[in-house]
Amino acid sequence: MRVIRAKSAGFCWGVERAIDIAREYAQKGRHPVYTDGPLIHNRQMMEVLTGEGIREVGDYSKQEKLDVAAGAGEHPVMVVRAHGISPDRRQYLKSLGMEFRDATCPDVGIIAGKVRLHAKRGFHTVIFGDAKHPEVIGLLGYTEGHGHVVASKADIDALPDLGSNVCMVSQSTMFTDEFEILGAHLKQRFPQALVFDTICGATKDRQADVVELHRQGCEAIIVIGGRHSANTVKLAKLVELQGLPCFHVETVAELDLKALQRYTVVGVTAGASTPAFLIDEVCKQLEALP
Repeated sequence: MRVIRAKSAGFCWGVERAIDIAREYAQKGRHPVYTDGPLIHNRQMMEVLTGEGIREVGDYSKQEKLDVAAGAGEHPVMVVRAHGISPDRRQYLKSLGMEFRDATCPDVGIIAGKVRLHAKRGFHTVIFGDAKHPEVIGLLGYTEGHGHVVASKADIDALPDLGSNVCMVSQSTMFTDEFEILGAHLKQRFPQALVFDTICGATKDRQADVVELHRQGCEAIIVIGGRHSANTVKLAKLVELQGLPCFHVETVAELDLKALQRYTVVGVTAGASTPAFLIDEVCKQLEALP
């Protein structure tokens, strides 16, 4: 079997940066290193990090209080996950009596900055994304109570009259073409709306690489990553939109080898939170097939 691995498969730079920040504290003996919810959306990598002294606490979707304490003789640190947090959550985490380190992806930080700037100017902010995703939850916190999450044209049609001061951003891991369609639809309702394409470069690269795998003759594509990872789920959907069989797996153990043996050329890609060792294991298993 010929295996073609997407150039963009695996950690994006924002995820890698967050992991490096947490690991640096752990390696310096700063235990425990807390993260407010999972640092990244990959269960296997979170298990590795837990073994290194990095502890996931809390439930970011509920924005609940955390059961942590700065014990005597300890030097704990709180690291903010790559997805970012709201200003209120930031203030709360800083009040816990331990060092605070923000590992928000800089691309997400840029989106938050746009939202905050326009909110202070009296704009309503329309966010294209998943209302339950931690990135969107964080971004809503910058809208000063004037944020609206949409995922379809129907959601835009259901918006109240927002006046002339309207801006639109996207969760960083959404489909580019869907954002363009919804941005144009928003401007039909609110002609003066400002539409900012805030889908990150890493997401665009991964989406483009799926199309490239198809162009290179892949008969099926394996997508590796967590089933709760937004960008990984989007990749799997994009494979299906290309008309190709998609095998979404979290680990090599989930590969359907019997089904895969019918193909001679298979593509492999992975979400932005998928570590290289998981991708390597999948590629090695595939390459061993006759």
